Formats: sequence, structure tokens, C-alpha cells
Amino acid sequence: MNHTEESAYGFWGIAIINSLIFICFAFSYFKPQTKRDWRTFGTFSAFIFALFAEMYGFPLSIYLLSGWLSQKFPQVDFLTHDSGHLLHTLLGLKGDPHFDVLHILSGLLIVAGFLLLSMSWQVLYKAQQLKKLAVEGPYQYIRHPQYVAFVLVMLGFLFQWPTLVTLIMFPILVWTYIRLSIREENEMEKEWGDSYRKYASETPRFFPSLGKLTGSSQAHSKA
Repeated sequence: MNHTEESAYGFWGIAIINSLIFICFAFSYFKPQTKRDWRTFGTFSAFIFALFAEMYGFPLSIYLLSGWLSQKFPQVDFLTHDSGHLLHTLLGLKGDPHFDVLHILSGLLIVAGFLLLSMSWQVLYKAQQLKKLAVEGPYQYIRHPQYVAFVLVMLGFLFQWPTLVTLIMFPILVWTYIRLSIREENEMEKEWGDSYRKYASETPRFFPSLGKLTGSSQAHSKA
């Protein structure tokens, strides 16, 4: 690879600081309490650290793909920060990668994820204080908005800065959240009985129905 500019990597302090910012931000909205909560939060934190470790620390994915990248894009210096946005380069997009459609989509998904996480926690916290089932706010559209929120944030970062590690982690984490959600539903059904079964029958697990979103009809399908 050509090296026309100073390397944008080796900044482990920046990698750690950025990781802590997003992890602490998620913690302030998620507030894990149970062992399941901590597992959910822990896997998300691992994804975030793996992401920023490659974004500012060591570009493992670029290193492993260096032979192919050098042949495919001999004019590109992949050790600069802008070229680290691999999707931007691989798709042949022009201009500053921080303002392309992928980066904009990434930002929207990340913001939407954190907003959903915040709204979900407020509803869940209120329900816990009142010792009632959380069925308001995001919970009236999907049964597990917090898991969906984490997936949106991770998906957003993949559009912005995909790496081999995070691409491998993403489906594993999604599957983990699916399993945790099913376990959580079993516990909720034992605790709330018919009330939860009725709620579950009317509310999709992860994907909101168009009928509920528009308010035009009541949805009875499960995700």
C-alpha cells in the first residue's frame, strides 16, 4: 500500500475515550440491574470497544485484507482515517466519507437507537416502580425495544466503519439477544400470566406492525 500521509492509527487513548463515551452513554439509559441486563450490556460494550480499537488503535481488518486491497485499490492509502471507511471505498463513493449516504444513515441509526433506549428505560423504570407490566411508549409497539435499540446502534456503526471482528460479532450478538428475549418472555409469563400472554399476542417481538404504527388497526402477529 502507498503511504502518502501519516498513519491515523496507534491512538489507543482516543480509542479508549471514545469507547467509554458510548458505553457510559448506553449505561446511563440502560442501567443494568439483573444478570441478564449485565450480559446484554457487556456484549454491547465488547462490540463498541472492538470497533474503536480498529478505528483508532490497530487496523486489524485492513492488515488482514492488505494484499487484496492493495491489488484492488493500488492508489489508496488505507492507513489514513478517511480510507478506513471501507464501505465508502469499496462502493466507489466519492468525496468526504463523513458526509456520504452511509455515514448519514449510520448517524440516523445510532441516534434512533439511543433515543429508543432512553424512551424504553423511562417506561420500564416507571412500570417497575408501580409494579405493573410495561406496555406503554415503545412497549406498545414491540415487546423488546431495548434489544432493538442496541441492534440499531451496532448496525449504525457497521455502516460507518465495518471490521471483520464486528461483522462476526454482530450476528452472534443478535442471536444472543433473541435467546435472552425468549428467556425473558418465559419469566414474564410466569410472573404476569394471562396479562402478559394477551400483551404478547397483540404486540410483535421486534418488528412493529404497520397497523400499530399508523393506529389504523390492532396487530396480532408476532415477530
